[in-house]
Amino acid sequence: MREFWACVNVAFLREELHNQVVKRKWQRSFLKFTVVGLLVSTFGVLLAADPTAKPEASPMREFYLPPKRLVWKTGEGVQNAGSLLTAKAGQATLNEPQPPCVLISTTGSVAGVLLDFGKEIQGFVEIFTPMTPDKNPRRVRVRFGESASETMADLGVKGAQNDHALRDQVVTLPWLGKTRVGPSGFRFVRIDAEPGPFVSIPQVRAVLQLRDVPQVGSFKCDDERLTRIWEVGAYTVHLNMQDYLWDGIKRDRLVWIGDMHPETSTINAVFGFNEVVPRSLDLTRDITPPTQWMNGISSYSMWWVLIHEQWWQHHGDRAYLEKQKTYLQALLKKLAGLVGEDGREHLDGMRFLDWPSSPNEKGVTAGLQALLAMTLDAGGRLMTTLHDPDTAKICTEAAARARKVVADANGLKSAAALQVLAGTRDAKKTAVEVLKPGGAKNISTFYGFYVLQALGKAGETDAALDIIRSYWGAMLDRGATTFWEDFNLDWLEGSGRIDEFTPSDKKDLHGDFGAYCYEGFRHSLCHGWASGPTAWLSENVLGCKPLEPGCKRVLVAPQLGNLKWVEGTYPTPSGPIKLRHERQADGSVKSKIEAPPGIEIVRP
Repeated sequence: MREFWACVNVAFLREELHNQVVKRKWQRSFLKFTVVGLLVSTFGVLLAADPTAKPEASPMREFYLPPKRLVWKTGEGVQNAGSLLTAKAGQATLNEPQPPCVLISTTGSVAGVLLDFGKEIQGFVEIFTPMTPDKNPRRVRVRFGESASETMADLGVKGAQNDHALRDQVVTLPWLGKTRVGPSGFRFVRIDAEPGPFVSIPQVRAVLQLRDVPQVGSFKCDDERLTRIWEVGAYTVHLNMQDYLWDGIKRDRLVWIGDMHPETSTINAVFGFNEVVPRSLDLTRDITPPTQWMNGISSYSMWWVLIHEQWWQHHGDRAYLEKQKTYLQALLKKLAGLVGEDGREHLDGMRFLDWPSSPNEKGVTAGLQALLAMTLDAGGRLMTTLHDPDTAKICTEAAARARKVVADANGLKSAAALQVLAGTRDAKKTAVEVLKPGGAKNISTFYGFYVLQALGKAGETDAALDIIRSYWGAMLDRGATTFWEDFNLDWLEGSGRIDEFTPSDKKDLHGDFGAYCYEGFRHSLCHGWASGPTAWLSENVLGCKPLEPGCKRVLVAPQLGNLKWVEGTYPTPSGPIKLRHERQADGSVKSKIEAPPGIEIVRP
């Protein structure tokens, strides 16, 4: 095979050299016109259509990743598959330094390879093609997967789908060139040759696409598992910081306002200000009249209000907050009007907290009651800031009525946590009676964040840390590099890993579980709403919470629980706060804090 490719390369190299000599003769003649031509072609069509138009630079940046592992290949139809794992130039060349991978499929036998790029990414895969004896294009089938097993699945099998981004398609490869396939969210890629002439592939690489912004915040402690969980939560959200703040990078590449609250909490703790947040908040506002619910869900319009107060506290951008005043006035009056004289909520539209909570209608009602009180409290504070005392009064009076009603959470941890955060239920008693029993059982990747917050309010740091270790940590134990749309500890029994093929005696952790809109392989394994532990660890264990808009005053109250030490940084508009806390022999905690000028540190 090596000799064959050597002959092919020599023959075509001679042809290409001859062509280059001929081309140079006329290229010199037209060289002086090239610069002018490029300038005209770059903007000509755009300016002709709209003389005032300017091209918009993408906020995204791209990074190349080589495959880390050959997970699988078929038999005799695949040759030199290992060459795909060696370092390459990233350019189609006239003379490949080593024999390429060759795939030969027939009608009855498909030749393919499955590559692992080592971690979940949002982006593309690039397939390079060399010279061949003929110049006919070749066709391959490309399948992306967040798990090894998803990459092997046909459309329709266990929920495998092409929603939002094509993860299964047949593409045509050029002679002596490069083809980019995607985008999608993936870690694994399978490439099969379509039946016909052999397919030669000297190189495959992934293209990671995301905002190239620094992680200003950091977190490290004596428990490496918790440190890793903080990092994975940060990376999960970073991948979703695309043109807008997405829910997921494979499925649900959309702006879901309620889902954004844990994400914006993580962004505040990791990146500080980033335009993707106001850009996404404004998009949803502009497409949703205040007479309607954002994303069709009443709770999501409430989360929009809560995110704005959170964003105001962290960044103190008054000009931006002022732009929300008219919409806030209308929305808050609508929400206040849905609190009856008896204090009970009368929310219409889709009554929703998150998917795992849905069957517990009684619990959902309790959660919505608490969330409405929280929202109206926040609304009152925002309208006071915006010098609208009349709307502020409407909010505070409605919130006071709503707070008198403490509906039965019916054992739903998510709802009980919201009641604690709304101040309608005792934190310590609720932690003992509802939140701590069963540990990480019956929580979700989304509302687990609020369970952690309620446990933090109750002073139950050890219980919260144990939930983070056992619940979010279990995803890492099974091969995850990002956190998932949903997860249930019951799925672990008798199931395998996501980075391996599932043995016949085990269940597929990706394909055999999930519910509602995320059954089987439709289940997203990178969902920003699952990043809650990152924000929680920074705010509660590292101990930083803004007390005044723009972080002018910041409370530093570390809760180490069973940890020996913790250190890190916390973003503010004036620069990061640097912190290290160490438990002393007598049980006390010694802290070293370095704050930027203009930041007042408040200790409890």
